[in-house]
Amino acid sequence: MKSSDKISTDGGQSLGQNPFATLNPSGLPQASASSIRNPQTTVPNPKSRGRVDIKRTTAGRGGKTVTLVTGFVGIGLPEKESLCKKMRSACGCGGTVKDGDIEIQGDQREKIAQILTNAGFRPVFAGG
Repeated sequence: MKSSDKISTDGGQSLGQNPFATLNPSGLPQASASSIRNPQTTVPNPKSRGRVDIKRTTAGRGGKTVTLVTGFVGIGLPEKESLCKKMRSACGCGGTVKDGDIEIQGDQREKIAQILTNAGFRPVFAGG
């Protein structure tokens, strides 16, 4: 095989060019500014703050049942602590924020799911 038959794989100059630059836009309908949607500037649904998992577990707690809320993305410790405070007062029990997760004493999954839904999260029951 001759070297002239090979295709260059060094990248060349063509990778920096816009492949659509030579297209002719005549004959296409004009887009209004309101119909153009830029994915970087669109705001997601404010009521959808992500999925969180609600688990009931007893592991490492001497047989005591706790409700564990995990999977928070994009919220800080102060907001987790305020959510934990709302959960504790609604359930009438103790709880804490530990390792980025919220632990509430007892099996309180239904009440916690309602609080998280009102806060804009999408609670999902995980585990047993």
